[in-house]
Amino acid sequence: MNLSTSPALGRRFAFAPARLSFALSLAFASCPAPAQSTDAPASSEAPPSAQALRRVEVSGRATAPARQPGDRNELSLKPAALPAAVQHLGEEDITATNIGRDISNVFRRVPGVLAHNIDQGETGNGFRMRGFATQGTHGADTAILVDGVPQNIPSSQGGAGHGPAFLEWLSGDMIGGIDVVKGPISALFGDQNRAGAVDIRTRDAGAATPSSLGVTIERHGLRRASLVLSSTLGGGADSALAAIDSLLIADVYRNDGYRRDSRTDRDTLFWKLGTRVGDARYSLRLTRYVARFDAAGYLLLPDLERGLDPRSTQAGNPGFGNARRTMLVLNRAPADGDIGWHATAYAERFDRTRGLMTSATQHTVGVDHRNIFGGRALRHLRLGEDATLLLGAEARADRGDAFRRIEVRRAATGNYVNAHDLDLLTYGVFAQAQWRVLRDLKLSAGARHDRFDYDIANLKLPAASTGYRKGVTTPKLGASWSVTPSLELFANIAQGMRSPAAEQISSSGAPGPLGAPGGIVSAVAPSKVRSYDAGFTAAPLTGWTVSGTAYLIQNDDEITGQLDGSFKSVGDTSRKGFELDARWQLAPSTSVYASAARIVEASINNPAPNTGAKLPVPARQFKAGVQHRLALGPGRLTLNADAYYLGGIPYYAGTPQTQERTMPAYTRYDLRASYDWASMQATLYAVFQPRRFASEIAYGSAAGLMLSPVPRSTVGASLKVFF
Repeated sequence: MNLSTSPALGRRFAFAPARLSFALSLAFASCPAPAQSTDAPASSEAPPSAQALRRVEVSGRATAPARQPGDRNELSLKPAALPAAVQHLGEEDITATNIGRDISNVFRRVPGVLAHNIDQGETGNGFRMRGFATQGTHGADTAILVDGVPQNIPSSQGGAGHGPAFLEWLSGDMIGGIDVVKGPISALFGDQNRAGAVDIRTRDAGAATPSSLGVTIERHGLRRASLVLSSTLGGGADSALAAIDSLLIADVYRNDGYRRDSRTDRDTLFWKLGTRVGDARYSLRLTRYVARFDAAGYLLLPDLERGLDPRSTQAGNPGFGNARRTMLVLNRAPADGDIGWHATAYAERFDRTRGLMTSATQHTVGVDHRNIFGGRALRHLRLGEDATLLLGAEARADRGDAFRRIEVRRAATGNYVNAHDLDLLTYGVFAQAQWRVLRDLKLSAGARHDRFDYDIANLKLPAASTGYRKGVTTPKLGASWSVTPSLELFANIAQGMRSPAAEQISSSGAPGPLGAPGGIVSAVAPSKVRSYDAGFTAAPLTGWTVSGTAYLIQNDDEITGQLDGSFKSVGDTSRKGFELDARWQLAPSTSVYASAARIVEASINNPAPNTGAKLPVPARQFKAGVQHRLALGPGRLTLNADAYYLGGIPYYAGTPQTQERTMPAYTRYDLRASYDWASMQATLYAVFQPRRFASEIAYGSAAGLMLSPVPRSTVGASLKVFF
């Protein structure tokens, strides 16, 4: 396959639903959305003149209760029923958060989680927790799913490395709920489930999601407009057809960026249909996402301290890129409860390019042209009154090209870093059982077996082309005990795994032309971790909920590079730490939260010569916030204030890169005020990052700390009209 000319960069895929996306969206847009009912009982905290606001309240703004002791004793597929630390984010949490430029901000309040985009365009969403940092700035080592569809892209070159998660296509209007599962305890999640998993569900149409038109402006050039059309078609008393809920969201995003030569243009179309047939609920989602971006790169901390303009561009040579995704997702679930059949099927065209600046004249340009198909089916069975059994299977096929080529002055050269033609098939089976041995004691057990059936054509070093056929089994075991109505204990032992990257199986050597001689094939196995958790949830006083977790994670088969260019499963890492979280409902209109996370150890136990042993993860995280609502004039005012501290991240500098240093501590303060009146919602918000030259977006290099400077203050405003 010739990669030197653009028509041959990828395969000719049969799946091309972009035209279908456009036609369906036009067809729906021509259907009028019926008016939403505003009838609702009177609120005790707002005057009668403000009762039209109940439409906004119905849309999911009711405060989600904090996790209570006894939740883990339920027999359910809900993540909250796992014997693990699980954080739920509802629509209330999402709408009360300053999302701004980065959808990762929805995780700001989750204890022990560092989530962010790296501020270099559409390059993925980092999700670091529990001491995992391998490709941590791009989302790997945490399995992330949306509507049951994996978002981690294996062996990506247009993003960054193996398993990055790309969530930029999501907006707050699209998300109905999120569960963050700490640790690999759930058998529903496979590849990349080492630190844990993130389960995201999109919204449904209907009374819970009113139609709206919203606009947002923010300092430093952010403009955004979002249209939500929610309606129910058919299903009347005289209709023989079932009602079909339709939710169409069009999101237009323009961001000039804080840094010069930094900008992102993004357009997303989201359309979801849902209906009930018999005892099942079906939904069909079509999403089209297109983005273009330029990136200002990273700057050296010593240069900034000597007076370099923090808004300048690295080497005066900005990075660049674009992305296109078309996704079709079909879901089935029981209409009532979660006993019965669940199924997901999906197809996606995934195209992404990223040009990373490597000098004043040169870029390394990574490209992905991929077609992805997959599905999952599971049956949840009830066994008597005190036990359930889950049985399932899933498969994912990923075919296409992934390569990195060197460009000089934006002109392609014949030198490639790597170039693979990929045919990746992953499939597996899983089971999970729950049994209430006693009224207040529940055991959970599960296991997965995943197989990787790969064919990798190495276009750069053809001698390294190879097949790969390996499997991995990961068992899970846990228990929860409701000691008293106000105290619950839990513990688990589980294994999680991560597949090897194509580059770790079929190495590409030094940059060079396609078809060169040489090449090494490495017989690496999927990397497994062993995770041990113990924790509690307590309600010591009325309105209080306190929870805590301690964990230990060990791995002795991390895949590591060798001096000869091969890879072996010989890395040995350890991670241990604890998290504490407290929630206090002071009054029906006021709530407070605070959390602390401490990573006691995150280290490589057998580091390679002339490398450091500590992983670049935060030793300390503190998060706290308050929300208060009050009636004000004819409407209601909601106030939010959040504080965030991140410290103790080690990095290494020098040649060799062994001089241990600590990144500057990072603090962030968010303020937000939303006023709901009649069918409108107006919001003012501000973000303060006051520490000079501190950023979540940084990494160590031989010359010192490289970082992406952030503005010390940002203000924004939005207006949303419901109809």
